[in-house]
Amino acid sequence: MKLFKNKKKLCKEIKSFKNIGFVPTLGGLHRGHKSLIKKSIKISDKTLVSIFLNPKQFENKKDFKNYPKNYKNDIRILKKLKVDYVYMPSYRDIYEFKTKNKIILDKFSKKLCGKHRKGHFRGVIDVVNRFLEIIKPKKILLGNKDFQQLILIKKHIKKNKINTKVIPCKTVRDKNFVAYSSRLRNLKKYEKTNLVRIVRALKKYKRNLVSRKVNYSFIKIKKKLLSLGVKKVDYVEIIDLETLKKPKKNKAKFNLFFAFYIGKVRFIDNF
Repeated sequence: MKLFKNKKKLCKEIKSFKNIGFVPTLGGLHRGHKSLIKKSIKISDKTLVSIFLNPKQFENKKDFKNYPKNYKNDIRILKKLKVDYVYMPSYRDIYEFKTKNKIILDKFSKKLCGKHRKGHFRGVIDVVNRFLEIIKPKKILLGNKDFQQLILIKKHIKKNKINTKVIPCKTVRDKNFVAYSSRLRNLKKYEKTNLVRIVRALKKYKRNLVSRKVNYSFIKIKKKLLSLGVKKVDYVEIIDLETLKKPKKNKAKFNLFFAFYIGKVRFIDNF
């Protein structure tokens, strides 16, 4: 495994490789990241993982400061997985150059998390675009847990005709169906217990929506979540995975999307 902190040295090293799989991360690696990396290793000649805690996608300075960091552990995990390359740029290394591509934010960016995190998706698309211009990977692997982010990156790539394919990867969950997330490390023990109960309730709610035992009601599900220990609910919405709008047909394939706070930790997921 080779570690780079300088884009010029990295580009020199990888320029001859045509089938690079790229996994962008903020660090704080967990089983979800491991799954993406293992898939990349399987389908690519070389795998490159970036670790960069990008301040531009954090609208809250406290959230940025409190984001779980353990770079020594991240490097240990990546060595064990036999990743080919790791890119850990400084802020200057990633932002000092002018990009060729225009940052394209699809209208879907105004929904879900976009309503509650001003500037977040512009920060995400900007940094991912910079990585793509530096690395020029054949594939970028992204998790379905961050479905909105995945779709926006996909649309940006398509509109700019970037020669990188987005590989969506299934969400990795623990035995209680809770999706792995770096932020969960900041939860207290009783908050983790509450999260299990909350996810269980949301899973049941989705089943009832599918079988049409209940009709969607934000007020009712919000009240239920608050009674289970949620501090604040940003949204609970049903979205058609094809139209990216509220499902109209009874048979439309939809997911339940949600974001809420347990204590100071914001949790998002969809299923």
